Amino acid sequence: MTQHHDMAVVGEPVEATLDNTTSKTVTSASAALQPKKVFMRTYGCQMNVYDSDRMTDVLGPEGFTTTENMEDADLVILNTCHIREKAAEKVYSELGRIRKVKEERARQGKEMMIGVAGCVAQAEGEEISRRAPIVDLVIGPQSYHQLPKLLKTARDGTKVVETEFDIDAKFKHLSERAARPPLKRAPSAFLTVQEGCDKFCTFCVVPYTRGAEVSRSVEQIVTEAELMAAAGVREITLLGQNVNGWHGAGPDGNSWGLGRLLYRLSEIDGLDRLRYTTSHPRDMDDELIQAHRDLKTLMPYLHLPVQSGSDSILASMNRKHTRDEYFRLIDRIREAAPDIALSCDFIVGFPGETDQDFQDTMDLIRRVEFGSAFSFKYSQRPGTPGALMDNQVDEDIKSARLAELQELVAQQQTAFNASRINMTFGVLFERKGRMPGQIVGKSPWLQPVQVDASEDLIGTIQPVEILEIGRNSLFGQLKPGHHDVVGQ
Repeated sequence: MTQHHDMAVVGEPVEATLDNTTSKTVTSASAALQPKKVFMRTYGCQMNVYDSDRMTDVLGPEGFTTTENMEDADLVILNTCHIREKAAEKVYSELGRIRKVKEERARQGKEMMIGVAGCVAQAEGEEISRRAPIVDLVIGPQSYHQLPKLLKTARDGTKVVETEFDIDAKFKHLSERAARPPLKRAPSAFLTVQEGCDKFCTFCVVPYTRGAEVSRSVEQIVTEAELMAAAGVREITLLGQNVNGWHGAGPDGNSWGLGRLLYRLSEIDGLDRLRYTTSHPRDMDDELIQAHRDLKTLMPYLHLPVQSGSDSILASMNRKHTRDEYFRLIDRIREAAPDIALSCDFIVGFPGETDQDFQDTMDLIRRVEFGSAFSFKYSQRPGTPGALMDNQVDEDIKSARLAELQELVAQQQTAFNASRINMTFGVLFERKGRMPGQIVGKSPWLQPVQVDASEDLIGTIQPVEILEIGRNSLFGQLKPGHHDVVGQ
C-alpha cells in the first residue's frame, strides 16, 4: 500500500504521480457558461487517487473538465502525499514551477487558481500559504467535498486553509454522490471504506494527517459498489489506511468486519473481482481468512506489511506483533488459500537497526517468499517518535541494506512470475497497450498481463495462457474459443 504507512503505492514506488486524463463533464444549472479546466496531479497511494477522482467529481457541476496540460488549466490542484522523504519540500519545488505557468497565463489575461490538497496540506497548513503566496487554497484530505464553496471564497480574494477533520461529512458526501445515476466507469475502480489509523507506528504520520480510524457503513459501501457495477466496474479494490480494521454498522444493527463485508459484496451482480488494501497483521481475523478460502471473487493476492523481521525493531516501531506471530499468520492464510500471492512493505535502517536485525528481516523474506514488495530506507518524519530516536542509521548503511533486500525480493518476484508460465487464467482487460494491437489487463495475482487482441475486449475477463515473463509483466495469448469468464 507501501510508503511507510501501510498503504500500497500506485505505479513507481518512489513517488507515484498520476495525472487524471479522462475528461469528465457534469452539467448543472450552477455550471458557468464558459467551461473551465482543472489539472489534477496526484502523488502517493490509492487513497489519494480515489480522492482526486472525487475532487474532479465535485468540480463537474461547477463547469470544470479535466485536462492533462497544466498550461490550459484554470485550476491546478496538487493532491499530495507526506510519506516520502522531504515531501513538503518537493511540493514547494513543484509550486515554483507552477508559478511560472501562472505568470505566463496572467500575461495572456487568463486566470489560474492553485490548490494544495492531501496529507502535506494537512501537515503544513498555514505554512504553505506563507511560503507559497501563489497558493489560493489549502485543503486537507477530509475537506475536498467542500471544494466548490472553498473555491468561491478563494476567488473572492480570501486565502483558504481548510484542514479540519470531518470524516463523517466526507463519508456523507460520498453516499450522496453514490445515489446519483451512474456514468460509464473503467472496469477496475477503488472504493474507500475506511480512513485514518489508530496504530501509531513510530515511523508513521498517518494518524496525524488522516486522523483516527473511521469506517463507512455497510449500506453506504454496498450502495456505491452496486452503482459501480451498474456503470461497468467489474473489479473493486476496497481502500483504507488500515482496511482490515474496518468495522462498519451493518443492516442488522451489528458491527460487521471486513470478511463479512466481502461476503456481502460478492453477491452483487456484475461485480466479479474484489481486492482490498492495505492491511495490518494485527487485524487479520478468522472470518477474513475464511473469505480467502470461500470466495472466488476475492482475488488470491494480499498486501500484508510486516516492515521488519526483527522483534526488537518491531517493538521499537510499535507494531505490536512479533516475527513468529507473522509467520503463524502467514501459515493460516496459506492453509486457507494455498495459491495466494503475498506482498509486503519493508523499512530498512530504522533507528537502532543492527546488522543482525537486518539479517532477521532477510531471513523472514526467505522464509515467507513474497510475490512482490515495496521497500524503503527509513526517513525521519517531523512529529513522529521515530524522528527523535537515538541511533539513527548511517545513510550509506541504509542504502547498502536496501539494495541487498531489493535484490532478494526481485529474485522472489521473478520466480513467482515464472511459476505462471503455461498457466491459463482469467485476465481483466483494462486499457490499450503501448504497442499497436496490444491490450493490457490484470491477473488474479495483480500482475500486468499483455496480449495482442482487439480493444473490444477491454472491460471483459478472458482466459489467457501465459507464454513468457518480463521484469514486472506477463505476456500471453488468448485461448482458442475464448469467452468472457468470471473471477479467475
